[in-house]
Amino acid sequence: MKWARVFLTAEWRNLVLLNYEVDAALLRPFVPAGTELDSWNAKVFLSLVGFQFLKTRVLGLPIPWHSNFDEVNLRFYVRRREGGDVRRGVVFIREIVPRRAIAYIARTFYNENYAALPMAHDIHTTDENGIAASYRWRSGGVWSEIGFESKGSPMALQEGSQEQFISEHYWGYAAQRDGGCIEYEVEHLSWRVWQAKDAGFRGDVDELYGRQFAQVLGGKPTSAFLAEGSAVTVMRGRRL
Repeated sequence: MKWARVFLTAEWRNLVLLNYEVDAALLRPFVPAGTELDSWNAKVFLSLVGFQFLKTRVLGLPIPWHSNFDEVNLRFYVRRREGGDVRRGVVFIREIVPRRAIAYIARTFYNENYAALPMAHDIHTTDENGIAASYRWRSGGVWSEIGFESKGSPMALQEGSQEQFISEHYWGYAAQRDGGCIEYEVEHLSWRVWQAKDAGFRGDVDELYGRQFAQVLGGKPTSAFLAEGSAVTVMRGRRL
């Protein structure tokens, strides 16, 4: 039965996605066994993503004081062939949450690279009836922030667009300490997105992500958008 395979249910809301075109060589050392880098129009992307994690339940149960929180992650995109299908997925380089218990669960079940740090967010409508969203975290006494201000109205994802490529990877892949890989499925509706009037990142990179990403994240994103989000279901992982 499907529900016997469910690990987590939640809502992901107000997703700010800053996307950077990068050289594939930067990401190859992080590609899990059994997968390969995915690309859009022959371009490889790294994304810095901030969002709200709401109404969270693990194995059907809420965790007191841990149901609603922020997350910021640095991720890239891979694919894996399963028979005649191509599974497009996400690999996380580092994920930030505000509570240690959340980080512990993710590390224990999936070996994801989580860090627990003080966090804050600000989400509000603008004078032009748009939306502004920012996510902040403190590391080494320094606050870092990703921010976004929209322009126009939200639109459905266009088939074949870069926004669809970034948003609609429905699998997760996590490299394991012994060189193996865990695969898990993520289900959610297609999201509407806002384009950016202004978006960017400022703050510390070296301590959390390493110097190899400093030059990339210190530059202007190739693209940015905000996704409204939806309910999500994360399935139990399986070892490949």
